[in-house]
Amino acid sequence: MDHEKVNILLVDDQPAKLLAYEVILKDLGENLVIASSGREALEVLLKTEIAVILVDVCMPELDGFELAAMIREHPRFQKTAMIFISAIQVSDIDRLRGYEMGAVDYVPVPVVPEVLRAKIKVFAELYRKTRELERLNRELEDRVRARTAELENSTAKLRESEQRRSMAIAAGKMGSWDWDWISGDWMWDEGQYRIFGVSPESFEVNPANVQALLHPDDVDQLRKAIAEFNRGTRAYETEFRIMRPDGEVRWCVGTAAATVDDSGRVVRVSGVTVDITERKRAEERQNLLAREVDHRAKNALALAQSIVRLTRADEVKAYVNAVEGRINALARVHTILSLSSWQGAELSRLIDEELAPYSLGGQIVLAGPEVQLLPTTAQTLALALHELFTNSAKYGALSTRSGRLTIGWQVEEQLLTLSWEESGGPLVMPPKSRGFGTRSLLASVESQLGGQARFDWRAEGLLCRLEVPLTRKTGATAPSGKFEDAGSAELQRASG
Repeated sequence: MDHEKVNILLVDDQPAKLLAYEVILKDLGENLVIASSGREALEVLLKTEIAVILVDVCMPELDGFELAAMIREHPRFQKTAMIFISAIQVSDIDRLRGYEMGAVDYVPVPVVPEVLRAKIKVFAELYRKTRELERLNRELEDRVRARTAELENSTAKLRESEQRRSMAIAAGKMGSWDWDWISGDWMWDEGQYRIFGVSPESFEVNPANVQALLHPDDVDQLRKAIAEFNRGTRAYETEFRIMRPDGEVRWCVGTAAATVDDSGRVVRVSGVTVDITERKRAEERQNLLAREVDHRAKNALALAQSIVRLTRADEVKAYVNAVEGRINALARVHTILSLSSWQGAELSRLIDEELAPYSLGGQIVLAGPEVQLLPTTAQTLALALHELFTNSAKYGALSTRSGRLTIGWQVEEQLLTLSWEESGGPLVMPPKSRGFGTRSLLASVESQLGGQARFDWRAEGLLCRLEVPLTRKTGATAPSGKFEDAGSAELQRASG
């Protein structure tokens, strides 16, 4: 065809659809420019004159409506024809929204090739005619400019102002800038000032001041970008950090494009800055959560492994019951900790959870203040309480209706003292062997928590006292007296 080709920008995140549009429109004989995302489309617009934009409404990150709004923010593209393609039923409200964003037409899916070609051809011809009129107008302006120096200067300033305008300002997260490579002058829009935490009234934009706001570890990124443009690079993108005057560190991604003269020399660099701090923080939280989950899973598996390895029983059924009971106790305390986001657990809640499987009426008396336990302390005491309740229900005061159990606790100087006193049950005799309960109490309460576990095997019922620091400490030693060290006996009884 005997006419100057124009550029038609096709924007869609699906390669198959872009290929289909190319096939449909290739007979028009125009230049088809491809962009697979909204950001890529913005980069193309910075460097290329576009006659018509064909954009998909539904795209990730930046949908068609948002892209249209950002394009219309720039004076160069306020009259650029935009046609929306929608694969969903478009309501009147959606159409109004699209027209408000600057769309000139809608094309539904499935696309009718003849209709799409006709629409594109109309707007391409309109653009061509408009460009012809613009060229004639520029020729007229050149003649007037030769006669009127004041008008020439005014027109040049207007063009420079238009080039320096922000490409997009979206909720303070984006900003645009322009750097005159020859004179060294900088121009920032409102969004750029906002991202850097400075104001146009108090901040002079120059290389030294800009570099002072960059994170020291990322200053080399600026030097690298300058070197790349000097070597002929036309576009550059990088992530970097800034340090606002108030001390806050923000993450940004910057995209820059160079403008060259007829000799290929860089004369101007323009770019867009996007604040990605929230995304970076979300990634850090996700990584921290993954490490925390891994750590807690390993701890839980280690406890479960110890339970399985140390549990002893003469019969398989007894062994299975013992292991299941201890694993369930561990699961219950994990549930409590999960509900508190692993901040801790109330001691009374741990006791209530262990009491739940038993129907004991008024056999148990609880007395003590509200005590918040650290996660590690809660896990340890949950297993200890499970052993005490299990053995009491099998051999001690809770094995008979006449038995009584009193659990009391108090806190003095960050030391938790819990007493377990049984009475009214079968005759108690000191145990002859050490089992899982005793070994776990000794290893966890004394070695891990720096506390003490002591037992008095009275004939009328077991008296046990646990002393646990609410803050981590080590080096605790068991006192002498009628209380027997927890490592010397198993939590069992023999009825007489």
